Amino acid sequence: MRGIDGVDLVVVVDDGSTDDTAEIAFTAGAHVIRHPFNIGIGGAVQSGYQYALDRCYDVAVQVDGDGQHDARYIPELLQMLRSDPRLNMVSGSRFIGDGEVGYQSSATRRMGIRIFSGVLSRITGRAVTDPTSGFRMTDRRGIELFARDYPHDYPEVEAVLMLHHHRLVAAEVPVRMRERTTGNSSINSGRSVYYMIKVLLAILLGLLRARPTVEAGDAAPVAAGQSL
Repeated sequence: MRGIDGVDLVVVVDDGSTDDTAEIAFTAGAHVIRHPFNIGIGGAVQSGYQYALDRCYDVAVQVDGDGQHDARYIPELLQMLRSDPRLNMVSGSRFIGDGEVGYQSSATRRMGIRIFSGVLSRITGRAVTDPTSGFRMTDRRGIELFARDYPHDYPEVEAVLMLHHHRLVAAEVPVRMRERTTGNSSINSGRSVYYMIKVLLAILLGLLRARPTVEAGDAAPVAAGQSL
């Protein structure tokens, strides 16, 4: 799909859906990865990065399928990524910029985000304002890392930590998030506290776990594209 400047390929990961997701996406012109059954958000995202790695992409954009992420910000993410050769990932943050943050989640979830933000900022030594944002752009090294090793449960926060431990560099750009237009969040108000505790434990374990070495690939860079 070439409707967005700089994007030459859209990939939809159909994680064992029971509706017409795959058919609708294919009809719209997207490439579709179909899982025979649901393996969860982490596995679905990793499939997208594996697809990008196999096809030698040097830039991949991760966009949630619930309508919250506005793809019109993709050129801004790409501009930031290309502005500094040290950068390996750029995330869209609703908590920086002019204060127009758009859609907000529940108070409990916002509290959790602030906790994760403080912990990750302390660990990484940089400001991490929106650690649960799934709107992310990675370069070739980021693709290689996430294709080979990606958290599978509540992955966004752990992925920030993983990137830091591999000495890859991340930054944020301001974006506006929209209200979900389809699907239901797996983290409702009753599960928010459980989610916070589990993610904090995952961060602790992430500080201790062995991590595979990710080497820079030999493939020549190609046009920027969206995978996931």
